[in-house]
Amino acid sequence: MTFDASERRRHVTGAHARAGGHVAAGAPGDARGPAVGGWSVAPPRRLPMAYVLPLRWTDDSGLSELTGYLRRLATLVDVTVVDGSPPAVFARHDVAWRGLVRHLAPDPARSGVNGKVCGVLTGVAHAAHEHVVIADDDVRYDEVALRALHVLLDRVDLVRPQNYFAPLPWHAWWDTGRTLLNRALGADYPGTLAVRRSTFLAMGGYDPDVLFENLELIRTVRAYGGTEAAPADLYVRRLPPETAHFLRQRVRQAYDDLAQPARLVASLAVLPALAAAVAFRRPGLLLGAVATTVGLAERGRRRGGGATVFPASTALAAPLWLLERGVCSWLALSRRVFSGGVRYAGTRVRRAAHSERTLRRQQGRAPS
Repeated sequence: MTFDASERRRHVTGAHARAGGHVAAGAPGDARGPAVGGWSVAPPRRLPMAYVLPLRWTDDSGLSELTGYLRRLATLVDVTVVDGSPPAVFARHDVAWRGLVRHLAPDPARSGVNGKVCGVLTGVAHAAHEHVVIADDDVRYDEVALRALHVLLDRVDLVRPQNYFAPLPWHAWWDTGRTLLNRALGADYPGTLAVRRSTFLAMGGYDPDVLFENLELIRTVRAYGGTEAAPADLYVRRLPPETAHFLRQRVRQAYDDLAQPARLVASLAVLPALAAAVAFRRPGLLLGAVATTVGLAERGRRRGGGATVFPASTALAAPLWLLERGVCSWLALSRRVFSGGVRYAGTRVRRAAHSERTLRRQQGRAPS
C-alpha cells in the first residue's frame, strides 16, 4: 500500500508543499533559513534514527569528502558504515572514522553475490533505532530530508525518496532523462531507501543474490504486507559518478529491466521501431516519438516541484537515454541467454530481482 497524494503532502512537506514547495536535501547543516518544506532546520537536533552506509572501496580518492559528510551526518543520526573494502583500505577508514561512526566489516555469516545487500543486512542488524536510512556512498542527506523520513516511517514500512544529481556533468544530465521518465510513469528507483527495522527483521531481510537490490527490497516489503510511500517531492542530492564508471554501468543497469518484463519489452522495441521508421521513410513518426518522450520527461520534471532541482534541459536527455537503453537491453538479454548473467563485483549474477508473486509464495502468503 502507498500513501495517496494528500497523505504525502500532509505528512512530508506540510503547508509549504500545499503551496507548491518541496523538500530538497543536500548536505547536513546546509543553511536554508528557519524553515524549508514545512520542516525547521535550525538549530540541528539529533534524531532517533539509524543510518546504514554499505561500501566497498579499492581506493580512497573520495575519502576526505565522505568523511566531511559523515562528520555532519553524525550530528543528526546514528551512523553505521559497513565496509567491505580490502584490509589496507579498511584500516585507513578505521583511522579516519574512529569516534565518528560505527565502522564494521560485513558479517561473514551473511553471504551472497551482492555485497551491498550483505552490508545492509549487517548494518540493520546492528542498528539501535526503529527508523533506518539505507544509502549508497554517493548520497548526501540533510536534516530536512531526514526529518521528513522520520515522520513518514511512523506511518509506513518503507520510504523511497527522489535523488537528483548535483553537480550535473554531461553523463549525469543524460541519466536524469531516465529519472524523469520514471517520475512521469510512477516513481524513480533512488540510491537510498528508509525502512522500519522491525519490519525488515520480521521479513528476514532480502535476498543478497540479486542484482537490482533496491527493487528486491521494495518488493519484499510489499510481499510481506508492508506499506510504502514514494513522495515525489522529497529530494535528496546524489553525487555523479566518474564518467568511466557511468559508461561501465550501461549494460548492467539495462539488465535490471529483466526483473520488469513490461519495461524490458518496451526497451527491446525501441530499435525495431526505429529501423521500421527509417525503412519506410517515416520521419514524422520519429519526430513524434521524440516529442512524446520529451513531453513525458517534462511531466516528470515538473511533478512535485521538480523544476527546482531538475534543469529544463534535462527533459531533452530522455530520448537519448531511451535510445541507449534500447541498445543496451539487447546486449543485456544476450548476456542472460548466452553468458548466464551479467558481471558484477568479480562474479556473474543471473537474477535481476524476484517477482512479488514469488516473494509472497516464499513468505507463505497467498498471491493477490
